[in-house]
Amino acid sequence: MAQRRFHYEQAFEHYLRANRVPYVVVDEAKKTLLPARTLDGVALPESSLKSFDFVVYQPKMNLLVDIKGRQFGSVTSASSISNRRLESWVTREDVDGLLEWQRLFGSDFKAVFVFAYCLRQQPPDVLFEEVFSYGDRWYALREVMLDDYEREMVLRSPKWRTVHIPRLIFDKISRPFTVRQTGTDDLPCRSR
Repeated sequence: MAQRRFHYEQAFEHYLRANRVPYVVVDEAKKTLLPARTLDGVALPESSLKSFDFVVYQPKMNLLVDIKGRQFGSVTSASSISNRRLESWVTREDVDGLLEWQRLFGSDFKAVFVFAYCLRQQPPDVLFEEVFSYGDRWYALREVMLDDYEREMVLRSPKWRTVHIPRLIFDKISRPFTVRQTGTDDLPCRSR
């Protein structure tokens, strides 16, 4: 496995490896420069582009994945520290960067936000369709295609330039992130 800074990305990579899904980790240590561009014949200044996290190869659609780690649930059943919402916020820079990557990669690739929820307790079976463990934590993954996210996003914080999807809309446009290769019906990440 590549050296990933955040446990959310490590857990996602574990999920891909356990399910034998081909992928490439994006090296975020190196800033990516956009190709030289002009506007009305005038060269635009060089600019960098925010990286995403993984290229995931699938039979039907290749994905450009940006992982967004979030906490979910209570620390203990008696705890006052609780987050029972599926947070869906990202920065405007995240959206703009992924839009540009999707354009650069072309029609064989679709950009997607994958929200990796670190579950503070193992949830009941009905809450998430699929839960997996990595290390001593439980995770659930939900995806939102970038085009759907951009269409439905609303401003969350002007100061921090963040956007989000209202809860009811997020429930409709997000889905569990599951990647299955042909002939992998009995996978280690499927059971609890």
